[in-house]
Amino acid sequence: MAKFILDMEQVQENFFSDTALIGIVSPLASQRFCGIVNRMLDMDFVRKPESDPVVEIKGEVHHFHFYEYCLPLNGGRYAIYRMKSENEPLLPEIKQLDYLWMVECAGCDEKAATIIQLLRNLPDVQLAQTVETDKLKNAHLLLV
Repeated sequence: MAKFILDMEQVQENFFSDTALIGIVSPLASQRFCGIVNRMLDMDFVRKPESDPVVEIKGEVHHFHFYEYCLPLNGGRYAIYRMKSENEPLLPEIKQLDYLWMVECAGCDEKAATIIQLLRNLPDVQLAQTVETDKLKNAHLLLV
């Protein structure tokens, strides 16, 4: 019987193709942050606890909130990851960020730039900037 080995680099490359990442700093709790985004930007992010990244850090299990919004007509998808659980970062290489917004659609870079400008106008958002996927050592933790 032949053995098949899952090539995680290929899986990661496929997952992040046609995506852009936005790093966000905001002191708001995740449900409040997504509620404001939903109201102010006319979106409908929904919590998906079954998709929460679960990571063991220093012997403790941490759940990082995951929210998703599928765009109605063009098949695109947005996802927001809460980057901290009890002050432990999901991705240590960007530990200063509170949220990571993944934009997955055609023209994702332009759409991400538009979203960044909108986020910067929200009073509770202190920072919104692009994050390069290839700079993330632990990007596999974002696979859902």
